[in-house]
Amino acid sequence: MANVYDGFVSRHLNRRISRPAARLLARTPVSPNQVSFASLGVALGAFVAFVYGYHIAGALLTQASSVMDGIDGDLARAKGMTSAFGGFMDSILDRYADALVILGMAIWAAGDDPVTGVWVVGFLALAGTFVVTYTRARVDEATTALFDRGLTSIASRDIRLFVIMVGALAGQGLITLVVIASLTNIAVLLRLIRARSALAAA
Repeated sequence: MANVYDGFVSRHLNRRISRPAARLLARTPVSPNQVSFASLGVALGAFVAFVYGYHIAGALLTQASSVMDGIDGDLARAKGMTSAFGGFMDSILDRYADALVILGMAIWAAGDDPVTGVWVVGFLALAGTFVVTYTRARVDEATTALFDRGLTSIASRDIRLFVIMVGALAGQGLITLVVIASLTNIAVLLRLIRARSALAAA
């Protein structure tokens, strides 16, 4: 389910859709875990769209997956079904979804004449995405909020997927991957610096 902290895109865009949707789903038998898996399914749809060159569809499905990632948490709270396992499973499914979207974009960016540089940038984008998430998972719970504001939050998941949507809509796969690779790895470096100071003082 969604984290307690929402990134900029989640606060100002995604929640405007996810909260009303969750209220509607609260009247149905749909469970939060089912929404989590549906979000992964939408990310798989984005992957397929990118692979076949339908970058507009890939863009819209990527953002739809991001919105749905908020619905499961809102629905869990609305139904009183929040659980530690639900959040744990959702975070795992999110990683698979991230991998599908970035790999799909890399395949689309490479096109019919793959260039080694595209795969290098794709790898850096994927690695940065995983590591920026891992930094939050590994830092002491008491200092997690260190990464919720300022430059250390520039690569939060909602921002990453929004950037991918905008880049895909613009037809700029490679440039988008460069941006994601840069944002995530810079965020990791900044988090290391901030965590070193915070944890040393703890």
